[in-house]
Amino acid sequence: MSVSQKDRSGLVEVVDDIEAINALYRERQWGDGLPVIPPTRERVERMLAGTQRAHDEVVAEVAPGFGVATVQQIAVNAVLAGCEASHMPVLIAAVEAISAPEFNLQAVSTTTNAATAWVIVNGPVAQKLGMNSGLNCLGQGNWANATIGRAVHLIMQNIGHALPGEMDRATQGQPGKFTFCCSENEAASPWMPLHVERGFKSEQSTVTVVGASGTLNMLCHEKDAMDLLRVIADSMIYPASNDYWCGGAPWLVLGPEHADILHLAGLSKADVKALLWEKTKMQASRRSIKDLARTRDARSAELGEIGLDTLLPISPTPDEIGILVAGGPGTHSVYVPTFGNTRSVTRVIEL
Repeated sequence: MSVSQKDRSGLVEVVDDIEAINALYRERQWGDGLPVIPPTRERVERMLAGTQRAHDEVVAEVAPGFGVATVQQIAVNAVLAGCEASHMPVLIAAVEAISAPEFNLQAVSTTTNAATAWVIVNGPVAQKLGMNSGLNCLGQGNWANATIGRAVHLIMQNIGHALPGEMDRATQGQPGKFTFCCSENEAASPWMPLHVERGFKSEQSTVTVVGASGTLNMLCHEKDAMDLLRVIADSMIYPASNDYWCGGAPWLVLGPEHADILHLAGLSKADVKALLWEKTKMQASRRSIKDLARTRDARSAELGEIGLDTLLPISPTPDEIGILVAGGPGTHSVYVPTFGNTRSVTRVIEL
């Protein structure tokens, strides 16, 4: 069997045995610790049928190793992850997004922080692919969510060379380094979808990538909008946060029930961001002594002299707080802090 993962010598010939192939991938660190689908010539060709882009077209150079991500190499990693051919346009757009300078993949992939890429899909393609935006949308069970997210992370490792323990220096890491992908529950959102908020047409499909440090579940049964926002804001504040150090761009995944409470109180998404920005200001003295010194170095140009009583905003502006409506019934929302020195990027999916 000819597998299409290239070594320096070209295509690797291995025996037609799934255990032997997975052993080879473990040995050469071409996988993520889970079983992989062998990327044979035939499987890669079937994957490439999902896009009209030229097979040798260079989509991006992927940091930190700046490997060249051609359409074919993206397809190889899509096969490894278990994707379907219809996922290829999403993956190509995601690779373009993570390679944008403002995403800062060089830092996201090499930091000791747990940061990784969270992939958000908006528009008609999400429904076409059967993506999960409702119950358990950040969890297991949906083929498109799981494999698209996994393929992006395999691309970061295999093409970007962000190998764990080598260029990837995450102290503990996080489960999102296997896969971290969902779509927005646009039907349940009382506000315009994320991609429309960002200037795209509703009939367009997009991928947004976020440099996410993890997730924090927030359970709140409150029906008063201002008290709900107070509790959410208090949950977002923690002294060891990268977002307060750098001036970040954190995210909220609002459950539809929480989003409806805020909307029924007459709050727009911009209103929610502005209120949270004010309510999440943290007294600088809550930082450790050394981390406060680092914060002064990083944010004095933005905030002026930073004293112990200075109130540090979680992001430079309210608009840099991201809001996504996703999930199913239940009084839960999710806080997604970021690496800090990264900004989310949205790209159109060319179908």
